[in-house]
Amino acid sequence: MLNISKNSVKGYINPFLFDSYRMTIPSDQSRKRVRILLYILLAVFVFLFLPWTQNFRSQGMVTALKPEHRPQTVHSVIPGRIEQWYVQEGDFVKKGDTIMFLSEVKDQYMDPALLERTQMQVDAKELSVRSYEEKIKAQEQQLRALEKNNVLRKEQAQNKLQQARLSVQSDSIMLEAEKVNLTVAERQYLRMEKLYEEGLKSLTDLETRRIKLQESQAKKISAENKLLSSRNEVISATLELNAIDNDFRDKLAKVNSEKFTAMSSQFDAEATVTKLQNELSNYTVRSGMYYVLAPQSGYVTKAIQVGLGETIKEGSEIVSIMPQNYSLAVEMYIDPIDLPLVDVGDKIRFIFDGWPAIVFSGWPQLSNGTFGGRVYAIDNFTSANNQYRLLIVPDPDEEPWPEALRIGSGADGIALLNDVPIWYEIWRQMNGFPPDYYTLKEVREMKSQAK
Repeated sequence: MLNISKNSVKGYINPFLFDSYRMTIPSDQSRKRVRILLYILLAVFVFLFLPWTQNFRSQGMVTALKPEHRPQTVHSVIPGRIEQWYVQEGDFVKKGDTIMFLSEVKDQYMDPALLERTQMQVDAKELSVRSYEEKIKAQEQQLRALEKNNVLRKEQAQNKLQQARLSVQSDSIMLEAEKVNLTVAERQYLRMEKLYEEGLKSLTDLETRRIKLQESQAKKISAENKLLSSRNEVISATLELNAIDNDFRDKLAKVNSEKFTAMSSQFDAEATVTKLQNELSNYTVRSGMYYVLAPQSGYVTKAIQVGLGETIKEGSEIVSIMPQNYSLAVEMYIDPIDLPLVDVGDKIRFIFDGWPAIVFSGWPQLSNGTFGGRVYAIDNFTSANNQYRLLIVPDPDEEPWPEALRIGSGADGIALLNDVPIWYEIWRQMNGFPPDYYTLKEVREMKSQAK
C-alpha cells in the first residue's frame, strides 16, 4: 500500500486539480449550512400550519349613521331675490336661525296688502254664505207654512164637499116630497074635474085645484133644479179639493226649486270661501318663507348662492350645513361575490386617512393603528356601481374611533372572515377561490353530522 503524503501528491498532481478535489470533501462549514437550510425548511413547514385570518379589503368613507345627521343642503322653497345675508361660511347656526332674506319676484304676490285684501274677500264670501243660509231657512219656514195652509184648506174643502153632499141628500128628499105632492095634486085635480063635470063643484073650485096642480109641478121642477145645483156643488167642491193639492204641489215645487237654488249658491259660496281661505293660508305661509331658516343646528360649510340682488329659482340650493351632533359610521361597498361572507354584526377593521397604521391583514391581533367596527346595515340591492353598500358603526368592545375624525374622511376597511391555515390560504389564492363560507370548526361539525 502506497504511503502518499499531501506534499508528495502536490509534486506529482496539478495544483488546480488538487484544489477541486479538496472542495468535494465535506467540511464543518458546509454541514452547518445544510443544517441551517433544514431549519429554515422546517420553520417554513411549521409556518404553513399557522392560523391565518381570511379577509377582503374595500375602500370606504366616513359618514353619519342617521340621515338627518349627514351634511345637508338648504334649499329655497320659493323663487326670490337675495336681499340680505345673515351668516357666512364657518358660522355656527342654531335651529330656526335666519340665513338670508328674500324678496318677491312674482307680480301676483307683490301687493303689500295682499293678505288684508284676501281676508276681506274671505269675509265677504262668508257673509254671502250666511245670507244664503238665512234664505234657505226662510224658504223652509215658507214650506212649513204652505204645509199648514194646505192642511187647513183641505179641511175646509172637505167640509164644503160634505156640505154639498148633504145638500144633495136633502134636495133629493125634497124632490121626492114634491113628486108625492104633485101626484096628490094631480089626483085631486082629476077628482075635482070629474065633480065639476057632474055639477057638484063650481068652476072656481076647479081652477083653484088647477092652480095648486101647477104650483106642485113648479115646486117639483124647482126641487129638481135645486138637486142639480147641489150635485154641481159636490162636483165643484171635489174639483176645489183636487185643485188645492195641485196648487200645493206647484207652490211646493217652486219653493223647493228656490231652496235648492239657494243651497247650490251656498255651496258655491262655501267652495269659494274654502278656496280663498286656502289662498290666504298659502299667502301667509309664503310670507314666512322670505326668511330662509336653518333646519337644524350646525356649521355653515359652503355658500352656494352668493351676492345681493341675485335671483334664485324655486328649489335652488343656498348653503350647505354640517349638523352639530352626529354619530359616525363608515360607508363602504363590496362586490356581490363577497356579499354572502358578510352579515350584520360582523367585525371590520379600519385604517383611517391621517392615522398611520401597521397592518397584518392575516393577523389582526398584531396590527397597530387600526380601529374596530361592526356591520350595522347591509343594502338589499346594488348601488349604481353594481356593488352592495355596508354601514359600519364603531365596535363598543374596541378602542373608540378618533375624536378628530370627520365626515368625508377616507377609510380602508378590512373585513375579517374565517381562521384557516396559511397553506390553505396560499392554495386558495393560487387557485383564485373565494374565501370560505364556513369556519373550519363548522366544516368539521358538518362532516361529523354527515357521518
